Amino acid sequence: MYRRTLIKSLVAAPLLGGLATGAAAEESQPKIQRPARLRAGMTIGLVSPASNVWENEDIRFAMDVVKSLGFEVKEGTHLYQRDQYLAGSDEDRAADLNAMFADSRVDAVFCLRGGYGSARILPLLDYRTIADNPKVLLGYSDITALLNAIHRHTGLITFHGPIAAQNFTDYTLEEFRKVLVNSRAPVPLGAPPPFDGGPGRAERKNRITRFRGGKARGRLVGGNLSLVASLLGTPYEPDFRGRILFLEDVEEAPYRIDRMLTQLRLAGKLEQVAGIVFGKFTEADTDENTFSVEQVLRDRTAGLAVPVVRGLMIGHVEDQTVVPVGAMAELDGDKGSLTLLESPLV
Repeated sequence: MYRRTLIKSLVAAPLLGGLATGAAAEESQPKIQRPARLRAGMTIGLVSPASNVWENEDIRFAMDVVKSLGFEVKEGTHLYQRDQYLAGSDEDRAADLNAMFADSRVDAVFCLRGGYGSARILPLLDYRTIADNPKVLLGYSDITALLNAIHRHTGLITFHGPIAAQNFTDYTLEEFRKVLVNSRAPVPLGAPPPFDGGPGRAERKNRITRFRGGKARGRLVGGNLSLVASLLGTPYEPDFRGRILFLEDVEEAPYRIDRMLTQLRLAGKLEQVAGIVFGKFTEADTDENTFSVEQVLRDRTAGLAVPVVRGLMIGHVEDQTVVPVGAMAELDGDKGSLTLLESPLV
């Protein structure tokens, strides 16, 4: 909800507990940690690390969605707080997330919604406690900041996927179960849902564009483009080296997508990755004289010697996959497919 107008700047702060920063962080990547797969009857901690939903009934709706999946719900202590576009103070939002990881009765953590504010709490997170208590952390959009920072500093595989305050389509539920419940590998991620074609009918909405072919393997990193770009130069910046970078966004005009991809390229990050997967760039404002989103994505990745694909079901769409940040995957630029090569869970 007007997320792009709220993201202005991020202030890097020292990590709590003496975690490595800067060049030291580049040399000290923590060991990969896999949380437990989800099972019926587990308790899900519900938190809102960024913005809140408009009304309390929307929170109760989100809890009903989680319960409908077969789980119990534990509310964050400050779940009902609101302070303008934030779900309460930075300290309270961070305290809720820290408490869910510290609580042995909580099996996984789902985010109520995105919005804006996750990056503000990164210096306040207890990364040692999170590392000592690996659990599924699920969310997307602004939650991208948490997913990547926590993975970077704890090694925990985190999950870019649906928020609690949304109904799951059949496709979303299938992808959710495939990654977080059944958790087998190899499995395809984000392939468009089947289309009922016929004479005079062809898929238009969910098409795969292959910008550059070839195959690449690497651990997944990324999420919302605005948040990934905003983390550059901070202690929470993702490690791009040899990774498969996935990106999506919403309400961003082509020139702003251009600007953020240019920032990533000027910083040398796009030259470090093994492959690039563009998900959905929805509600892009193209009313003025402008390049198309396709032109921008093609231009800003031109000359890279890695496979580049656009169109997987990642982002602000109803039919949405779950992407494990930190898990090993293969990108096939010729087939236009992304395959999870290992189970991200134990």
